[in-house]
Amino acid sequence: MSYKDKIDISNLPRHIAVIMDGNGRWAKKQGKLRLFGHESGVRSVREITETAAELGIEYLTLYAFSTENWKRPRMEVEALMTLLLKTINIETKTLNDNNIRLQAIGDLNSLNKSIRNRLQKTIDETSNNNKMTLILALSYSSHFEIVQAIRQIAEKHKNNEITLDDINKDLVSNHLFTKNFPDPELLIRTSGEFRISNFLLWQLAYSEIYITQKLWPDFRKEDLYEAIVNFQCRERRFGRTSEQILNQEKVKK
Repeated sequence: MSYKDKIDISNLPRHIAVIMDGNGRWAKKQGKLRLFGHESGVRSVREITETAAELGIEYLTLYAFSTENWKRPRMEVEALMTLLLKTINIETKTLNDNNIRLQAIGDLNSLNKSIRNRLQKTIDETSNNNKMTLILALSYSSHFEIVQAIRQIAEKHKNNEITLDDINKDLVSNHLFTKNFPDPELLIRTSGEFRISNFLLWQLAYSEIYITQKLWPDFRKEDLYEAIVNFQCRERRFGRTSEQILNQEKVKK
């Protein structure tokens, strides 16, 4: 039996975030260069994106490139940027065919101009799609995101646009890159690493975390189904007790 048959469609996470880890290790196991792993990982991106949309997931965020990744060898970074440009060009039709809207978060100004232009073109071309929103985290760092939010809030306070009493959780959230999206309920990390890696630190405060030993190029739709089933088996208390949750469910009934 497929894990898909075990999924409760009425209890899907609205937003799934994925740390796509293990491309390099996967390539090394094949005796190939790291870029071969990144190229193979694109197939997983396509399959997981299409599968999430088919299930009814509203938002899918993929950690595609971090600000720390700029520290990698220059040849690898250049190859990654070339692959990114090629992938966006090719997959625009796939996004439209599946009614998927593309968005991007991160320090996008640090990307090459040709990539920024192509990325914006695809964002514009898919803007009317409404089945699912695919969010690419590119040149992304949660530290950078939060610092930028603090700077913007501080500037507004300096200009008397807000008072100290106006500063709360909602105000901070509204100054993050993700202000137009709900926080992820589920974070999936491949390759067995138990780290968040500077990814959506604010937004993941109450997310369920699912770690799989699968390397990203081997992660397929059945693995996504399994992660969702695992998520649906968890009790999400948000600081409350199990008894409170149970009583709340009885009231609803």
